[in-house]
Formats: sequence, structure tokens, C-alpha cells
Amino acid sequence: MSTRIESKIVGYEVVKEEEEAAAREKARLEADERQSAKIIRMTERVARPEGMEALEGSTYKIKTPLDDHAMYVTINDIILNLGTEHEQRRPFEIFINSKNMDHFQWIVALTRLMSAVFRKGGDVTFLAEELQAVFDPRGGYFKPGGKFMPSIIAEIGAVIEHHLQKIGLMEKEEMSEQQQLLLDQKRAEAEATAQKNTAEAQADSDYPASATLCHKCNTKAVVVMDNCATCLSCGYSKCG
Repeated sequence: MSTRIESKIVGYEVVKEEEEAAAREKARLEADERQSAKIIRMTERVARPEGMEALEGSTYKIKTPLDDHAMYVTINDIILNLGTEHEQRRPFEIFINSKNMDHFQWIVALTRLMSAVFRKGGDVTFLAEELQAVFDPRGGYFKPGGKFMPSIIAEIGAVIEHHLQKIGLMEKEEMSEQQQLLLDQKRAEAEATAQKNTAEAQADSDYPASATLCHKCNTKAVVVMDNCATCLSCGYSKCG
């Protein structure tokens, strides 16, 4: 194969076979170094321990007034640096079980994403905060005890927060002594006001204190007369 030279030759150099072989070897070594470069991770990689078929975990029940079926959230943990001063327990995977098939798709997606985040390593506490900020456009609900939950996702976030606090990855926020005293004072005032209003309502009523609410006139004036519930206000009686 011939090559046509268009410009004027001003110099030349003969490449020796040894130099050419050395250049090829240097290029090969540089390529091997790039392929075998060590990956430096910002956090410790979380992987299932070799030979460990079972992980310790906890299961939490979620029962909302929006659904007839309960949800069961299971979080499995692994122990990093076992037997050292840096021993730490952290979540490794999460599963959510529900009989309601309407939730199947988003439950599968959510559990896979959260499990991937757990295995990624690093700080995973942000998951609890992000999930608890999700609001249901249809409205939330109140749990027993009066705590409001804006959505089912938010309650799952609350479960994760509780679990992270239990294993020591998050600190539980506690009220100061002054805040607790103020809360106790406000609760006592509210209870006293409620008792006062109840006493005043009973005093102002012309009906016996044992009277119950009438479903017809909405007056607390239903008493039992001759074995029959009768309203002393409107005269309604279940016995006709």
C-alpha cells in the first residue's frame, strides 16, 4: 500500500522495533490500570454476610380506618463490624404485606426502592422524613391517641422512623422539662373546662342526669318508662 505525500519532506526518523514494542507495552499497562482501578466508596458497602441465611428483623402492624385490611411492615437488619467497637445495626431490606390488591403495585415499587437505599449504605434516615411528608389528596386520618396521619405512606414513614430509633440510628426527640410542665398545665385546664361545661349543662337541663340522646329531636331527654325508652322532649317512643 502506497501513501502519497502532498507536502515537502523536511526531515525523517526511523522508528526502532524496540521503541515501538515499548510504546505498545506502555499503552497496554495503562489500559490494564484503568480497568483495575480501585473504586473508593464514600460509605461502607452494605452486603449480606457470607453464609448468613437469616437476618433479625421486626414486624409492625398498620391498621387504618381507610381500609378493612391491615398492613404488616417487616424490616430486616444486619450487623456491621461485628465484634468491634464500631459495631452497628442497620436496616438491610423491607417487606410490606397486605391483602388489599389495590396497593400491590406501589407496595412492590416502594419496598424495592427502599431496600436498594438500605443496601447502598450511608445515611438512610432521610427516608422516614420524606415518606412522612406525603399527603393523600382524599385526606388523612387520626390514629388511636389522636395523632394525625396525612396518608398511608406517611404512616409507613413513621414505622421506619420508630425502627431506626429502636436500633439507634435516630435519636428520639424528647420534650424539655418546661415544655412538659406547660403541656400538663394546658391539659389540666382543658379537663377542668370540660368538667365545668358538663356540670353546667346538667344543671341547666330540665331532664334527669341519666337521660340519653334522642335520635329524633337530638335532645338528651330519653328515659326508660314502663320498660320503654321514651323522650321527655318530643314524646318519641320506641314502643310506639
